Amino acid sequence: MNSILSFSKLLNASISRFEKSSNKIRILKLKSLGINLDYTCILNKNVIAELGFSHTKKGIITLSSNTKLKYGVVLNAWGGSIEIKSNVFIGEYTVIYGHGGVSIGKDSLIAMHCKILSSNHTVPDRESQICSKPDILLPTTIGEDVWLGAGVTVLGGVKIGDGCVVGAGAVVSTSLPPYSVAVGVPARIVRMRE
Repeated sequence: MNSILSFSKLLNASISRFEKSSNKIRILKLKSLGINLDYTCILNKNVIAELGFSHTKKGIITLSSNTKLKYGVVLNAWGGSIEIKSNVFIGEYTVIYGHGGVSIGKDSLIAMHCKILSSNHTVPDRESQICSKPDILLPTTIGEDVWLGAGVTVLGGVKIGDGCVVGAGAVVSTSLPPYSVAVGVPARIVRMRE
């Protein structure tokens, strides 16, 4: 029995060392692409981060200390910026587009399959193609200690105040004051946190 426990401890220690080494390699890979990130960040496999260019301006992505990005997270600055403060968790398959600038405050929890946008398309008359018109840049700000439930969509130009909770599947199309709880499509405030 003791030999099985010893083997199990040895195996767990080996797996832990392997995971730490893999995380360091993922951090170095993102740093080589020009992403600003702290060595305390934890990056799962298949995180995609792209700076992009807009009018010859290179995008900026900054991940502060203890940021955790789960499997399949996509960060694309599209020549804009994405700034994630310390101790933020971003769940699996979340997509953040930073055309107009996205800022996420410290200690926030972004659940899986969320979408955070910071632009919209110009809607032209029907004589013009939509894809031929430029994006409208709409900075998006998510405060500190915010919880976005699974599958939340945050549209461009929205400010979500500190301490907000947004229920799963909601579409946030207007700004939310601090400590509000919002649900639905479009998201509406149902109560305030005491």
